Amino acid sequence: MTTWKTVYLKGPYPYRPILDLQYRLVAARREGTLNTDVVLCLEHTQVFTLGHNGGIENIKVSPAFLRTRRIEVVKVERGGNITYHGPGQLIAYPIIDLRQSRTRIATYVEALEEVMIRAAADCDVRATRDSLNHGVWVGSRKLGSIGIAVRHGITFHGLALNVNLDLQPFSWIAPCGLANISMTSLKEVSGRDRDMDVIRERLIRHMEDVFEVSLQNWEISDFTREFPIDFSYTEAQIL
Repeated sequence: MTTWKTVYLKGPYPYRPILDLQYRLVAARREGTLNTDVVLCLEHTQVFTLGHNGGIENIKVSPAFLRTRRIEVVKVERGGNITYHGPGQLIAYPIIDLRQSRTRIATYVEALEEVMIRAAADCDVRATRDSLNHGVWVGSRKLGSIGIAVRHGITFHGLALNVNLDLQPFSWIAPCGLANISMTSLKEVSGRDRDMDVIRERLIRHMEDVFEVSLQNWEISDFTREFPIDFSYTEAQIL
């Protein structure tokens, strides 16, 4: 069985240092200095990210409003439009060489959706797909988002599952560029806080089952020794 490594970055972490980290992991994977696929699991501090289809017209509040709340706006190269990340949302960024497994991008996206559907089911929440919009949904409300990028056959970015996330910031944007979209969380649907550590562990187990791999823990001290995280990004970025 193929073995990947998983790294838990206990945070929450600012967005741009982790984006830079993903770029370095992709480069290392391509060059062969990183000889295994890796899944980063973490939470982010507050940020709006704009994908290929995202525009600032989908932000409903002013730059001054965002600065007072210390919410960055970052343009990224993943697919999709605008979304929000913040504490209480479980992020998984797989750095995977799709060429080695001969996996199509569409199949990969469906697998990420399946991982979130199974994680939601562990909380007695029935999540489903929407044939028109990637991610997972509870009825008409979106529970989990997917936005990926691929360089040289290697994936980065990934999935975001709303666990105990404060949903209010979604009202300050048009999530995914869709009008009148409603977001939800496992906490909102189930009516109680969920244990993030438990959700993360189960999501990793589901990833093993769905991708048919073995995920081994990469100790954070060993990981950051090889791939230090650059926290030199000190100024909030507002487009």
